[in-house]
Amino acid sequence: MRAKVSVFLLCCCSLLLLVISAWKPLPKLKPVVKAPNQGRYLYVAVPGIRDYLGYGGHGILVFDIDHNHQFVKRIKTKGLRANGKPMNVKGVAVSVPLNSIYVSTLQTLQRIDLTTEQIVWEKSYVGGTDRMSISPDGKTMYLPSLENTFWNVVDCETGDVIKKVPVVARAHNTIYGPSGKYVYMGDIASPLLHVADTRTHTVVKKIGPFGKGIRPFTINSAETLVYATVDSLLGFEVGDLKTGKLINRIEVEGWTKGPVRRHGNPSHGIGLTPDEKELWVADGHNMRLHIFSAIKPYQQLTTIPLQDMPGWITFSLDGKYAYPSSGEVIDVKTRKILTTLQDEDYNNVASEKMVEVHLTDHKAVKAGDQFGIGRAL
Repeated sequence: MRAKVSVFLLCCCSLLLLVISAWKPLPKLKPVVKAPNQGRYLYVAVPGIRDYLGYGGHGILVFDIDHNHQFVKRIKTKGLRANGKPMNVKGVAVSVPLNSIYVSTLQTLQRIDLTTEQIVWEKSYVGGTDRMSISPDGKTMYLPSLENTFWNVVDCETGDVIKKVPVVARAHNTIYGPSGKYVYMGDIASPLLHVADTRTHTVVKKIGPFGKGIRPFTINSAETLVYATVDSLLGFEVGDLKTGKLINRIEVEGWTKGPVRRHGNPSHGIGLTPDEKELWVADGHNMRLHIFSAIKPYQQLTTIPLQDMPGWITFSLDGKYAYPSSGEVIDVKTRKILTTLQDEDYNNVASEKMVEVHLTDHKAVKAGDQFGIGRAL
C-alpha cells in the first residue's frame, strides 16, 4: 500500500513540476488606441529630452488626464534630420481657434491639426527654431531662432514670418502674456528679460539686470512679476515687470549645487501654480523639486524627490497636477506622486515639452501652456 502511495505522490510531483516549467505569465495587453474625442488630454512631444529616443521615442504622445493619465495614442510627426533621425523637440504650443498643435525642433516648425492628426505644414526657418509661444487669440506666434540673435513673429495659419525682433545673442524661451499686449523673451546670453509690444513687434522694455543669463522663467497672470531661474543659481530671482527692477533673489536652503547632466545649470525649470500661491523650482543635481511660497519672503516649504533630473515643470489648468519633465504626475495638494507617464510599451516617458488640451467632438476648446504660468485672474 505504501509503495502505491509513494508512486502516486511521485507522479503528482512530476506533473506539478511539468506544469510549473511550462507556465508563462500572460503578456500585458497594450492600451487600445483611440482618437482623443471628449475630455482633457496631455500632449507630450518627444524626443523632448535632447534627441534621446529612450524617453518615449518620436511623435506626440497623448494621455487621458481624467483616467489616471493613461496612454491614449501616439501621433506621428516629422522634424527629421537628413539621415532620418528625429531632431530635438524645442517647444510645443496650441492655437485653439485654428484647432492646431505646433511642435518646434532644431530647424523646423510643424503645424498639426488636432482633429485629423495630420501635419498641415512643416517649415524651416533661417537661424533655426526654439521654444515659442502663441497669442491668446491663437493667431500669432513668437518663435525664437535657435539661440541666435532674433525672434521671428509668425502667422500661425500660414507659418509665414511677419517680422523679426532682434535681441542680444541667444534667443531661447518665450511667454506671450495673458493680456496679449506683451511678449516676454529670455535671451540666455543676457541678464535682461526683453519685453516686446505686440502692436509694433518691437522691444519696449528690459527687466533686470538679473544675476546672470536668464534660463526658464514664468510670470503671474497680472503680468506684474516674473520669476526666473538664472545661470549658476540653485533657486530663483524675482523681477518687477512694471518698474523693470530686480527685487528678490532666493537660494534653495539645505541642498548643495553639483554636476548636472543637462543644461549646465543648477535650476533649469520653474513653475507658478495656477492659483499663484506656490513656486516649484527644479534642482538638477539632487533630482528634486523644491517648493516655495509665492508670497514674500518666499518661504521654502518642502521638497519632492524625482526619478530623474528635472529640467522643466508645468501644471494642469485646474492646478491639481504638477508635471515635471522627469515624467511623474504629482498631486499638487498632497505632494504625492500619483503615477508615471508611460508609452504604449510601458516605457517611462520624459519630456520638457508638454501641453494640456481640452477637446469636445474632436476639436480643441481650451489649452494650457508648456510654461507653468499664473492663472489667478
